Amino acid sequence: MTIELPNLPYDQDALEPHISSETMSYHYGRHHQGYVDKLNRQIDGTPMADLPLVEIIRRAREQAEIGILNNAAQAWNHTFLWESMSPNAPASPDGRLGTLVDSEFGGVDEFKSAFRDSALAQFGSGWTWLVLDGSRLRIMSTSNADSPVATHMLPLLTLDVWEHAYYLDYQNARAKYVDAFLEHLINWDFAARNLEAFDKAA
Repeated sequence: MTIELPNLPYDQDALEPHISSETMSYHYGRHHQGYVDKLNRQIDGTPMADLPLVEIIRRAREQAEIGILNNAAQAWNHTFLWESMSPNAPASPDGRLGTLVDSEFGGVDEFKSAFRDSALAQFGSGWTWLVLDGSRLRIMSTSNADSPVATHMLPLLTLDVWEHAYYLDYQNARAKYVDAFLEHLINWDFAARNLEAFDKAA
């Protein structure tokens, strides 16, 4: 099984003006593609070559195969990132997800403030996540390629805070990039679908 670069869920320029087509061409077309290509070279001819991506992450974590883990997790993280953004982002979550956001954070505005704080506090490269941890929502940040995937936590949304995700558009102003995501791009529908799929499988 060859790990493939998935298609974007929207046109490359669909997130403008908040994320430019030029940024997407580098981020998706070079960085994401690069992680996929490196991973395929690393697993070629090994027992991991026939595994799906999440299982590769799980095995690499168990076996401390850091090089494979880094590229596999980055390939998964980026696929999840593209879905976490939308050019037609809803203003707020509804249904069960909306109820959880209200009960855990006190409302959407309070969630955004907490998510922003976590994203800006992440030193260096990494990711900020909204996850379901047991029965509760949680905001967390991870360093470099680390990710809650293949753990007991269920990822619902993510934002890439590596500089390559925003430098062409915002230079070193990570806060403006995070604000653009929270105010214009956050895909609550995707998060709700993840939660719904988990509930159905439970």
